[in-house]
Amino acid sequence: MKKLILSITGLIFFLVQSVSAQQDAQFSQYMFNGIYINPAYAGYREQLNVHAFYRSQWTGIDGAPKTMSLAVDAIANDGNVGLAFQVSNDKLGAQTNLSAYASYAYRLRMNADGTSRLAFGVSGGLVQLGIDGSLLNPNDPEPFQSAGLQSTVVPDARAGVYYSNDRFYAGFSVDNLLSQYIDVKKHAFIPQPKPHFYLTAGMLLPFSADVLLKPSFLLKDDRGGPTSLDVSAFLILAERLWIGGAYRTGVKLYDKSYIQQGLSNLNSAVAAVQIFPTSNLRIGYAYDFSMGAMRGYSNGTHELSIGYFFNRKKVRMLSPRYF
Repeated sequence: MKKLILSITGLIFFLVQSVSAQQDAQFSQYMFNGIYINPAYAGYREQLNVHAFYRSQWTGIDGAPKTMSLAVDAIANDGNVGLAFQVSNDKLGAQTNLSAYASYAYRLRMNADGTSRLAFGVSGGLVQLGIDGSLLNPNDPEPFQSAGLQSTVVPDARAGVYYSNDRFYAGFSVDNLLSQYIDVKKHAFIPQPKPHFYLTAGMLLPFSADVLLKPSFLLKDDRGGPTSLDVSAFLILAERLWIGGAYRTGVKLYDKSYIQQGLSNLNSAVAAVQIFPTSNLRIGYAYDFSMGAMRGYSNGTHELSIGYFFNRKKVRMLSPRYF
């Protein structure tokens, strides 16, 4: 009975998303995966940087979201250019999204020594949107619902801006700039892509040479569903250990009377840790505790990340790009 209830819950979630456009994949460790949400982050570490993420959301529920992401970025032209390549795979119930993007960022020096930069980034790529109709409820089919696998490949683009100095950073970006204009429903029973807007900012607050506090936030909106807000804070100890957490909830920024009323905010709390075994290697883990409608139905959300930094150079203490 429990599995039946959960399967129905997952199907309802999928159908609601199909009507209003699916949100992009969620990452609790978003501050380490800037390339995924903003192409202007390319080169932000000012060294060759490879990182990967795996997220299993709402474990224990059939069809729950699972996301994988792999990215590499570096600088060129004496740090004035950032380059990146990112691939990701997102699966939610019967729906799958496989994407690949190449990013370019032009990084303007805002002072003489380059400790302050304003970057403008763009990325282009391909997105494969797919759905397996055999995983949907055959007893209550939607119009034109396929009984098998359908997929289509569409071009897409992203754009963003990112500013950082020794103590502060902020960025704004938007995705699905091209795919939103392509009628994917002509090719498959797939939700139409819609633009997603991201606003993020954070800062470093020094308590001592070995103890820093890094608060940050991420605001995400797609104009088709509830706006999502993540508020995070990490305590950084001796540049080797990060301990922190976050709170995620839905917020009302403006009137959205056109969407279904009474939707849950799907609040969740996050506990996270980042470890630097060596100066070049980062390993991170985050666990999300559901506090909204999913509470009691899932076993939480697990997110694992790993990053490796090549040709590490001496960097400025307190620089957001260091982390």
